[in-house]
Amino acid sequence: MSDDKAVGVIGLGLMGTAITERLLEHGYEVTVWNRTREKAEPFLKRGAHWSDNPIQDCRRVIISLYSSDIVAQVIEQMQSGLRFEQTLVDTTTGEPAAMIAMGQRLGELGVTYIDAPISGSSEQTRRGEATVMVGGTPHAFHACQDLWPILGKNVFHVGECGSASKMKLVTNLVLGLNRAALAEGLAFADAIGVLPAAALEVLQASPAYSKAMDIKGQKMLKRDFTVQAKLSQHLKDIRLMLAAASSAGLDLPLAQTHAEILERAERLGFGELDNSAVINAYVRRTT
Repeated sequence: MSDDKAVGVIGLGLMGTAITERLLEHGYEVTVWNRTREKAEPFLKRGAHWSDNPIQDCRRVIISLYSSDIVAQVIEQMQSGLRFEQTLVDTTTGEPAAMIAMGQRLGELGVTYIDAPISGSSEQTRRGEATVMVGGTPHAFHACQDLWPILGKNVFHVGECGSASKMKLVTNLVLGLNRAALAEGLAFADAIGVLPAAALEVLQASPAYSKAMDIKGQKMLKRDFTVQAKLSQHLKDIRLMLAAASSAGLDLPLAQTHAEILERAERLGFGELDNSAVINAYVRRTT
C-alpha cells in the first residue's frame, strides 16, 4: 500500500465514523484512534488498523473531534509523532482563532495543518453528498486533492488556514436557522389545525423552501430523532458564532434567539438527540 493510500483518522464520532467508512470503501488503508476503543472495533473487523498514535504512523491524518480544545489536547498527547512534511486535516467545527494558532504552531515544525470542516450531516457525508470548506495554502489544498471527494461532493478552497472554520460558522448559522424555522412552522401549523404533513408538502413547493425540509422534515413529522448530528453540538457551534460576532462588534439577534431555543430543548432532555428534535422546544401553553 502506497503512502498516499495510508490515512489516519482521529475521532470516531458521527462524522469520524462516516469519514472512515468512506475511506475504507475507496480502498484506503486506514489507521484509527478514538478515546474509547470500542467504537473502532467494527472498522478493525473491516481491515482498519488501531494505533495509539496515528500521527506517528501516518503521513496524512484526518481529525474529527468535538471542539478546538479537544483537538489541541489530542495533538499534544500525540505530539511525539509529529514530523516534517506531515499533513493534518482537521474537520472539526472549531474556533477560528484557535485553528489559526494551531496552524502557525504546527507550521513552525514543518507540519501542514488544514482546517476542512464539513457542512452536512454524518449521513450526507456517508453518502458523499456533503460540502467541504478548506482553509490552507494552495499547495496544501492540491496535495490532498484525492481526499476531498471522499469528504464531500462540493469542495471550496476558501483561503488560508482558519478561513474554512469561519465559513463553517456562517453556513451553520443559516442552516440552523432554516431548521429552526421549519420546526416553528410545523409546530405553528399543528397548533392552528393544519396537518403538519400537508404543511411540509406545501412548504417544499413554495418560495419558503430550504434543504432542511428535505433532510429534517420527515424526521420532525415522525419524531424520529435518530442522531445524524446532535442538537447540543449545534448549540456549541452557535456559541462559537456569537463569540466571533461579539469580537467583530456585531449583534446576531436571530442566532441569539436560536441559542435560547436550543437551550430550552436541552433542558427538556433532547440535547443528545438529532438536531431535528428542536421541534420539541415548541411546547403549547397549558394556560
